[in-house]
Amino acid sequence: MMTGTKGNTTYYRLYIDGQWMDSASGRLTEVLNPANEEVIGYVSDADLEDVQKALLSSEKAQRSWKLLPAVERARYLVKLVHRIQEEREHFARLLVLEQGKTYREALGEVDDTMAYFMYAAESATRLKGDVLPANRQGEMLMIQKVPYGVTVGLCAWNYPLALIGRKLGPALVTGNTMIIKPHELTPIASAELFRLIDEVGFPPGVANLVTGTGVEVGGALVSSPITKLVTVTGSVRAGQAIYKAASDNITALSLELGGKAPFVVLEDADVDQAVEAAVGARFANCGQVCICNEMVLVHESIADAFTEKLLERVKSIKLGDPFDESVTMGPKANGRDLEKIDVIVQETVRQGATLAAGGKRPTGDGFQKGYWYEPTVLTNVTPDMAAAREEIFGPVLPIVRIGSFEEAVSIINASELGLSAYLYTNDYRKLMQAIQVLEVGTVFLNQGMSGCMQGHHSGHKLSGIGGEDGEYGIEGYLQKRTVYLNYA
Repeated sequence: MMTGTKGNTTYYRLYIDGQWMDSASGRLTEVLNPANEEVIGYVSDADLEDVQKALLSSEKAQRSWKLLPAVERARYLVKLVHRIQEEREHFARLLVLEQGKTYREALGEVDDTMAYFMYAAESATRLKGDVLPANRQGEMLMIQKVPYGVTVGLCAWNYPLALIGRKLGPALVTGNTMIIKPHELTPIASAELFRLIDEVGFPPGVANLVTGTGVEVGGALVSSPITKLVTVTGSVRAGQAIYKAASDNITALSLELGGKAPFVVLEDADVDQAVEAAVGARFANCGQVCICNEMVLVHESIADAFTEKLLERVKSIKLGDPFDESVTMGPKANGRDLEKIDVIVQETVRQGATLAAGGKRPTGDGFQKGYWYEPTVLTNVTPDMAAAREEIFGPVLPIVRIGSFEEAVSIINASELGLSAYLYTNDYRKLMQAIQVLEVGTVFLNQGMSGCMQGHHSGHKLSGIGGEDGEYGIEGYLQKRTVYLNYA
């Protein structure tokens, strides 16, 4: 069974080798609702013995899984999508409870999860190698693409379900097996997804789930010689630690790490469109999106008009019960990050910025407990201030005035991070220049935050290596083998 009982406590178990099992330690980790800090469930806290079981199970399963035709592997994913669709609302409710996003946003995440799995399934008929001209008569030269073997997916808490779809689908369709380790803050939707994986009938060991703390469980998964590829969504600091842990075994890595996406608005931009996009790209999911608008760089000639309209738009954001359809922003997912955000805001104000909106926790009914923070706007910010330098990952938007496009480029490229950037302008020369000069993985030109499954999501500089999504994301789970065939 997926759940076990300890006294009066019901908890989610580990899923290893096609079986639900208790952790070897017997320890449990509680999961809190970020809206009110109430316990919504418990999960098994895996230890090193459980990790080794999962690794050996994945290693054994991969030997036969890789031999299945890709279209057969894809059929399992399609069946899984159909089951998720049948329980779409159930998964959305789980996401609201454990992560705090609004119900509307949660439904969108469930839909994205299905889309990731379906794209991976559809890619089964597009996996290809190469046949190249050889140097001798009677010789054939081929490049074959083969799976890595046992892979590990370490998932962040901001999109606990979609990130599994983003990683697990491509890994499995290409013939790898995968061990999923969800973040300890948000493991329940993951466990429920593995209930469907079990019901669909994936071969034992093809997909395993271990829950627990990142330091012990994640570290053991990354450093094992059985693990051949690790894909991570997380912070820069976590990525650096994983990079070092993987180095002894030269384990392949795909790291999607922190970002500090600037939102540039030049003097000829459509201000109304830019305001709407800037607000949407900052406050979606309470600002907890890696490619979120982290700061506005607005031309000084339109800064007053832009700021006035943006502040008016921010006032319309409604905090409250994420299940309430009229609510447009829920709580932060955890208290530790909430404290960090408040420190950044207060430090930026001490440095000379103006607190134009928010800057504190809301009060009144519904906000006595939970990780709430008002939509916040800081003006008169300069590039050297805390809110302009540090990744906020929350509902805080600093506004920096710039004098030119070139100044914006200089600020952006001076950052150690390079995940994404936004630019609003009607000067197509500037748009084309931005494509060439901005040192980031994704550029949004005259549009807000979005994404396509067939695109590619990757970071430059400290924001990561490798990447996910689309044809290139699928290929990231394959390594090349060169074959010389003599038929003379």
